Amino acid sequence: MTKKISKTSVALLAAGVCILLLAGSFFTTYNSLVSKDEAVSTAWANVQSQYQRRADLVPNLVSTVKGYASHESATLENVVSARAKATQITLSADGLSEAKLREFQAAQGELSQALGRLLAVTENYPELKASENFSELQAQLEGTENRINESRQRYNAAVQEYNVGVRRFPANIVAGLFGFGRKTAFEAASGTEQAPTVEF
Repeated sequence: MTKKISKTSVALLAAGVCILLLAGSFFTTYNSLVSKDEAVSTAWANVQSQYQRRADLVPNLVSTVKGYASHESATLENVVSARAKATQITLSADGLSEAKLREFQAAQGELSQALGRLLAVTENYPELKASENFSELQAQLEGTENRINESRQRYNAAVQEYNVGVRRFPANIVAGLFGFGRKTAFEAASGTEQAPTVEF
């Protein structure tokens, strides 16, 4: 004997399936946004780690140069001062606004310029350039600068993936409900589009 399924039961069953599918999609979208948010945080931590590595090299580099070129005190003081400014700014991935990132970039750029001037000054000291300790520190600094660049690129890629995820429909609805806002990427500092002038 067969029972007929009522139209009400079919409608309830269809509604239940739709609700389960929507809930599954909702949770999948939410979890995807959480994963992308964590990827941005991890990438930012890697950027900060590389900048910290560079800051940690500075005292040894300054000490080594001071041993050979102690009368270059203004240049050495500029490097130490720029390092202090750069290490005072700490940001979490969640607190990155355009203004804070610009401030962070400016401090790091100031340190980069000070290190560049320091390395230019060392050209006047052949004994320093021949020093094994200085050569090793210079190589470490160069490698760190490359790692910083790679870390920034990875961070920007993670930010791009996250921002696309936050803006796409229907993820933008879930993002709006749970406060997933856009993240700020690194941009070239103003003036970097022009090649620096080198004078001898």
